[in-house]
Amino acid sequence: MSFKDHRIDLNLIHYADQLTTKSSGDKTLIKDPVRKQFFILQPEELVRQLLIHFLIHDRQWSISRLQVEKSISVNGLLRRFDIVIYDKVVKPFILVECKAPDIPINQATFDQVAAYNHALNAPYVIITNGQETYCATISNIDGYQFLREIPMG
Repeated sequence: MSFKDHRIDLNLIHYADQLTTKSSGDKTLIKDPVRKQFFILQPEELVRQLLIHFLIHDRQWSISRLQVEKSISVNGLLRRFDIVIYDKVVKPFILVECKAPDIPINQATFDQVAAYNHALNAPYVIITNGQETYCATISNIDGYQFLREIPMG
């Protein structure tokens, strides 16, 4: 069975009206409620912000338990994760990888998340490009076990 059979439909565009944007010269900026700053509106940033609003409003995760775009060491190299959601004792609970809508989610994407999660050891991972979303647990023995929905906060 392919991982494509385990897609979750989040309808992230539903959260577009909750985004805060502004113009700066010829650029559009979008506000990140977690980092409390504006960032250039790129396709991946839009997906990240839509997912953040989904996590806060639909899954009821507290902003204080989310961390966005932080560096981690993966096999001795510095990498940046998109989002980590922490549990109540401040341990990584969900690792999130966001891609631009035109970037397909494939085995390489899952391999990237698995490598990042080796450093974080979160029990859950989410991968999304805004159109396709997957949530799973990763086990060295069983591989990916896909979920039908994203855990609540």
